[in-house]
Amino acid sequence: MTNTTQNLSLEELRYFIALSLASKIGPSIFKAIIAYAGSAQNFFTLPKGKVLKTPKVGSKLLELRNQEQELLRKADELIQTCEKSGYRIFTPLDADFPSRLKVQEDSPVLFFAKGSGSLNFERSVGIVGTRSATQYGKTATRKIIEDLAIYQPAIVSGLAYGIDIEAHRAALAVGLPTIAVMGSPINQIYPAVHRKTAESILESGLVMSEYAPGSKMSPGNFPARNRIIASLSDALIVVEAAEKGGALITAEIAYSYDKDVFAVPGNLQSPFSEGCNQLIKKMKANIYTGPGDIAEALYWVKPGEPAIKSPKLDLSKYEGEEAIILKHLTEKGESEIDLISYSTGIPLGLLSSKLLSLEFEGILKSLPGKKYKLLG
Repeated sequence: MTNTTQNLSLEELRYFIALSLASKIGPSIFKAIIAYAGSAQNFFTLPKGKVLKTPKVGSKLLELRNQEQELLRKADELIQTCEKSGYRIFTPLDADFPSRLKVQEDSPVLFFAKGSGSLNFERSVGIVGTRSATQYGKTATRKIIEDLAIYQPAIVSGLAYGIDIEAHRAALAVGLPTIAVMGSPINQIYPAVHRKTAESILESGLVMSEYAPGSKMSPGNFPARNRIIASLSDALIVVEAAEKGGALITAEIAYSYDKDVFAVPGNLQSPFSEGCNQLIKKMKANIYTGPGDIAEALYWVKPGEPAIKSPKLDLSKYEGEEAIILKHLTEKGESEIDLISYSTGIPLGLLSSKLLSLEFEGILKSLPGKKYKLLG
């Protein structure tokens, strides 16, 4: 089973998949079960009284334990299918599960991928836009990726018509790894006309989906996959977007994840620039004018350039909660906001205010996944 998953035993994987296949168990409930029971297998073996104490698990979900053998049979079939077809199964218990996904509460509990690339890349940029891309949008997409190539980011997009496929092809043209996040089952390249591009992506990147091989394709899959594109992107660029559509959904999600969102301004007369212009107007996206915008926001430097340094931090001038926060970050390097609150005892409301104040001072930087790090 080495090609399927690298970190779980076969038995652990069987139960993990079996529980994920159970009806009425979404990511939130699944994660609550794992956190309380310790493992998917324990959910099926713990005494009834203990299982009922699991948050979000009631008597109806408890009845799922009666389906253990049927769920395990389906899990075995899925594992065998993935093994035969060369699909890798990723679970959050794997060391190579993307760290950018782990920090999001709504991340998938497992997904499938094919290709030779990694999902824990050093840098990444998501590029999305309308399926009805204009020549302006296509040209802008290629220019953006050509300009960003010096920073060597992975390019994340959705393999859809228009801006998405242009982003993948432009990344391949300049030798950047690219990740295609599909809304279709992993075994079904959609749209089919993009199969050749998908095959090229496999050489240095990945094609991935949270939908198992052989599962049914639903229209709702496509808006749902946008959260994965947003999660995997350190910064998201919307090239062209109408007033409504998947690109704007992705931008809204990225914004809610505290990611750096950029939009390419467009012709006021073009319906496919309306979405980008509105994002900028509502201050949910910065204007994209060139690669320096991304580099500045994410503190990137070109190869051979010295890392951006800040003056050495003098902790002695800080008192109270700010001093406690800075001491914690000095020791940890970087830390998630929930962990900072737990370790320091500072309530989240007050902590958020203090972190924002320190960020305005240029003392620390917010990172994707609600993490913070010192700049000194």
